[in-house]
Amino acid sequence: MSENREGRLGVAGVLLTGGASSRFGRAKATVVWRGTTLGQRGADELAAVCGVAIEVGDGLTTLRSVREEPPMSGPLAALVAGVDALGGEHQYSAVVLLACDYPFVDRRLLSLIRDSEAKCAIPTDAGRPQYACAKYSPAMITEARRQISTGERSFRWIHDYTPIPHSKWSTVAPLNAFHDIDTPEDAIVLGLDPAS
Repeated sequence: MSENREGRLGVAGVLLTGGASSRFGRAKATVVWRGTTLGQRGADELAAVCGVAIEVGDGLTTLRSVREEPPMSGPLAALVAGVDALGGEHQYSAVVLLACDYPFVDRRLLSLIRDSEAKCAIPTDAGRPQYACAKYSPAMITEARRQISTGERSFRWIHDYTPIPHSKWSTVAPLNAFHDIDTPEDAIVLGLDPAS
């Protein structure tokens, strides 16, 4: 990790906990797994690899929290809101984004993403980019801000990035690392109790 834990040469972390969770029925960040909530687990893993980290959500972790404006306006707006609260993209060499509903993403995988030589690095699983667990450059955050001004809410406009293929990320992570939780059934399949 950079000697400068915060500021220009550091890597910032943004944790997403504030999605609508409409199909799940409640905040996924509050699900308890292995003695902690998914939100706090994500906060701990992200903070371990980034000089500074922030939660974008309802304050469900020990990280400082902010909300995108308006709330529930999508992950792209949440990413930018988190970066803004940390002083803006030009204060950091990169931003690592993590959604809290990846229970099998840990600091080893996040470190691999952070340490990629690419300015913008996004793991792919079965050919699908995992935008919510990726590294973004300052230039990409600036472009995200422009995209939001045109009404964009998702990451699907991103094409100029370096993929981290399964053959690379699977050296430090389990095969189900990018199985996220959208429904109570997903939680059960992954071994979590959705009612916890």
